[in-house]
Amino acid sequence: MIGDKKILFITTKNIDYIRNSQEIALLAKHASKLRVIGSDASGYCKRLFQVYGSLIRENCRSYDVVFIGFAPQLVLPFFRRKFRNCKVVIDFFISLYDTFVCDRKIIKKGSLAAGILHRIDERTLKLADHIIVDTKAHGDFFASEFCADYDKMEVLYLEADRMIYYPRSPKSKRYPDKYTVLYFGSILPLQGVETVIKAAELLRDHDKIQFIVIGPEKKGVDRYIGNNIQYIEWLSQQELADEIAGADLCLAGHFNADIDKAKRTIPGKAYIYEAMQKKMILGDNEANHELFKPDNTHYYVEMGNAESLAALIVRIAEEQGMTT
Repeated sequence: MIGDKKILFITTKNIDYIRNSQEIALLAKHASKLRVIGSDASGYCKRLFQVYGSLIRENCRSYDVVFIGFAPQLVLPFFRRKFRNCKVVIDFFISLYDTFVCDRKIIKKGSLAAGILHRIDERTLKLADHIIVDTKAHGDFFASEFCADYDKMEVLYLEADRMIYYPRSPKSKRYPDKYTVLYFGSILPLQGVETVIKAAELLRDHDKIQFIVIGPEKKGVDRYIGNNIQYIEWLSQQELADEIAGADLCLAGHFNADIDKAKRTIPGKAYIYEAMQKKMILGDNEANHELFKPDNTHYYVEMGNAESLAALIVRIAEEQGMTT
């Protein structure tokens, strides 16, 4: 559909967002012409209005394909008539209904607002000619929940930025005499950082195992404070890559067993660990099994089970001869 075509790419997320970068690079490789409409404004509302302004002025009849990246729900329902002479491809990377109602629980299920979000998701999927999803599991959910057409769907897995994340020896090791277990994330509920923190607490007497948790402190997340865990609020991507390089074991997840979206999503950090060829522990769910086969690099654990996670960490460390 995109080979040798004139393509208009639209996104309301910052253009350097990892999913945008992946898709822009892919389109640039195959399109005869590529025009990108986006914004680098810091606020989402400001970006959205700048994108709307650019779209209003754009002559879309000169394109063969319109590809809408992050949050097509905020573009396609309002501009479908403007795109009527083009094939429309959307990346349904997130569902508004699933995110705000089922995942973050900001909006109550069964409420009028929840119904509106459900209708917006459903209509956006119906208006598209082709739908990109990030996992087969998500495609199944969109088909069952929003009546999305399977025949329109295609899976495009996320990719790490290999200019930053690649196999390397660590510049230095934060804890050279310990077996280092690293976790990073934005500490969203579905990631289940509480399971990681609880596992660290369970292993507080294993003085050879050290946890590093990288990510912002979030309200409602209880932090265990102990000698075997260090919290780091923020790192640049380059600094994060150095920390990952120095880790002995990386935790990918997702670990939250109560949010269904966590079972349909491959964590972005898993792609990063894979690019850097690191040992990782994944949540045992359908989405992760789409890409990662259990072996001596990819280990699986029951989601939400801190005891099982702690036991698996000890077993892997012992297999590597790193604990007493």
